[in-house]
Amino acid sequence: MRRILALDPADAPEKSRGLLTEIITRHGSVGDMVSTMAHSPALLQGYLDFSRALKRVKLPRALSEKISLAAQEWIGCGTCLAAHTEAARANGVSDSDIVLARQGTAVDPREAALIAFAVRVLAEPSGISDDDVADLRAHGWSDRVIADVVGVVALNLLTGAFNLVVGIEPSITRP
Repeated sequence: MRRILALDPADAPEKSRGLLTEIITRHGSVGDMVSTMAHSPALLQGYLDFSRALKRVKLPRALSEKISLAAQEWIGCGTCLAAHTEAARANGVSDSDIVLARQGTAVDPREAALIAFAVRVLAEPSGISDDDVADLRAHGWSDRVIADVVGVVALNLLTGAFNLVVGIEPSITRP
């Protein structure tokens, strides 16, 4: 059930109106989540800035999508799962690798370690230990990648939680 409705730019607070207009000018439209975030200009601005910044992570896009799939499976956002499944496929991730990512793992041991770490960052960040970080380094992951994973997880928590709170549900595609 939808709890908060999306806003047309004309009905949005002034700061959000400007942000929505800019997105529409560049992309032709604005998505449901973004137009609903427009109720809070601070949230909308923060989401847009954070999302743009995380496009520069050191992770390959396919791996970032696997991490997003693992996070969204844990969070339970069907809309985000659908979006990240589509993005993963567009970045060459196979259906079997998508299933594994949603289970918090991967065939490749390096990727599996990083994806499992991402789920722990989401589910139990206070349980992350020196040994956990040392294990990632032993798998060849840099401190930058480890930090980037925290950012990817945080962005997924923001989007997944927002969609669930406001009641955004996945679009049902009819054959």
